Amino acid sequence: MSIERRLLLVNGPNLNLLGTREPDIYGTATLADVERITTETAAEAGFAVRAVQSNHEGVLIDAIQAARADCIGIIINPGGLTHTSVVLRDSLTGVGLPFAEVHISDVYAREEFRHHSFLHDVAAVRVIGRGVDGYADAVRELAALF
Repeated sequence: MSIERRLLLVNGPNLNLLGTREPDIYGTATLADVERITTETAAEAGFAVRAVQSNHEGVLIDAIQAARADCIGIIINPGGLTHTSVVLRDSLTGVGLPFAEVHISDVYAREEFRHHSFLHDVAAVRVIGRGVDGYADAVRELAALF
């Protein structure tokens, strides 16, 4: 598949625990389910997906920077880094690729500290509180930009 038809899927800290971590908030779908949903939806739109998950901020930044070589856009659920990481924001704006910010839960219905996102004003697409189906919505909304 050509470079212009690939998306990077980034999942941040603790998302490897999906399916077992606070299922009353995040549901019972696993990270494998998220990757499958994203990949299948992207394929319907003519895109391939490369997926990365890490609990380490630097690994995520390296993956985002590497995306400049072979991706046209990024779908990211930064997890808790949403509320704390200026460097994650800087990496996303620095690569110049449009990106979709995704959150499984409705962060605005949760603790006050979760209401702030360092990415909200630079994301091309935001999908909040739609469960893991939000990843499919993010793919469709991001794909519509190309």
